[in-house]
Amino acid sequence: MSAMDNSATFRYRTIWISDVHLGTRGSKAEYLLDFLKRCDSETLYLVGDILDGWRLRKGWYWPQSHNDVVQKLLRKARKGTKVVLIPGNHDEFLRGYTGVEFGHIPIHRHAIHEGADGRKYLVVHGDEFDGIVSYARWLALLGDTAYTLALVANRWFNAGRRKLGLQYWSLSAYLKHRVKNAVAFIANFESAMADVARKRGLAGVICGHIHHAEMRMIGDILYCNDGDWVESCTALVEHFDGRLEIVRWLEGGGRAMALRDGLAVESATPVLPALPKLPETVAS
Repeated sequence: MSAMDNSATFRYRTIWISDVHLGTRGSKAEYLLDFLKRCDSETLYLVGDILDGWRLRKGWYWPQSHNDVVQKLLRKARKGTKVVLIPGNHDEFLRGYTGVEFGHIPIHRHAIHEGADGRKYLVVHGDEFDGIVSYARWLALLGDTAYTLALVANRWFNAGRRKLGLQYWSLSAYLKHRVKNAVAFIANFESAMADVARKRGLAGVICGHIHHAEMRMIGDILYCNDGDWVESCTALVEHFDGRLEIVRWLEGGGRAMALRDGLAVESATPVLPALPKLPETVAS
């Protein structure tokens, strides 16, 4: 068990974050750094695309805030938090180091997480189950460029909102989830991820990749996506009783429930099927 940070505002059993995209101008590293300072956990999963190797190969961008996030993660691992890194497609170069440990942080292709209530979840970035990334890499790179342009427009849009005294609101996320093809892609991705967990006999799957925080039952499988730190600034957390929750870190710091359709609502774990009773053991 890790040593908890007594100075933290919120304490959890487990935290999952992904899609930080350090090395890009769209990364909200300052938000994440504030989150990491004020939230502590026994286990912290980094579920892919923490670094953006695609963008860094095109041009180096690495401000102090991005370095501070890396240092904070290393410090957490050094002080007793179990930090696990699962590379994604944007930091796929790290997959060549699977099984290696850097600064007390092991690298794995995927992980099986057992919750406090005994349920087991597959933890994986999810790009392997994205047909565009897997079979049409050129199209994925083209889409990445278009997405970057949308994030640039998003920064200017929110600069105007700040001058008006309004909170951050993701224009790029709004447009993405109003486009029919994007909505269909997300639905197909979620179903594919649930199928993977079902075939492995697990209770659920926890992933990232599509920058869309969500937690819902798909049949008998709990699908969880921890979102991202370029648009929504969300994380998935596990409380000490095994309850899961999506949280959003608001502009200026502070915790709020994940947003659905523009309304702040609680995103606690849906009602799950009861775990099967284990046979009683006979003392020998």
